[in-house]
Amino acid sequence: MATKTRTPRGRWIEEGLRALGRGGPDAVRIEPLARALGVSKGGFYWHFDGRQALLQEMLDAWERTMVDEVADAIDVEGGDAKSRLRRLFAMGAAAGAELFKVELAIRNWAWHDKAVARRLRQVDNRRMDYMRDLFGEFSKDDGDIEARCLLALSLFIGAPFIKVDHRGRSRAEVVELALEQLLA
Repeated sequence: MATKTRTPRGRWIEEGLRALGRGGPDAVRIEPLARALGVSKGGFYWHFDGRQALLQEMLDAWERTMVDEVADAIDVEGGDAKSRLRRLFAMGAAAGAELFKVELAIRNWAWHDKAVARRLRQVDNRRMDYMRDLFGEFSKDDGDIEARCLLALSLFIGAPFIKVDHRGRSRAEVVELALEQLLA
């Protein structure tokens, strides 16, 4: 007798994050996710107690991807703080549109859900702590470190929202100039 293959838990989470990026938390529904995965919704309940459990695990996966995995990828290559910050900026610039859509959806969701807002604050604080350590390796002024971290985080999150011409420069060139200022 053949054993029925279940859709892995991670695939449900990935598809949930895609749906979140496309339409916010209201778009994360079990039946449409099952259709997108080409399976029945019964497999969902093998892995999750309900939609809320999936949403929680999606936030967990997002945090792992956007904080833990980023820091691990930056740190594994070693180097001084400035070279690690350069890699961090390069990763941010290379992040795909799908990751940005999920980031934006979570930020929008946080406006309407206090638990998600707390989680977003936790993630942003972890991001800031990581950068504080890096900037702190070459700046000893707490105010300077905090300002550099806020500017860097604002650049990562806000730059895609800004639609402006850069007087003959590309966005990538201007981001590189901003990075040079932050690393000076």
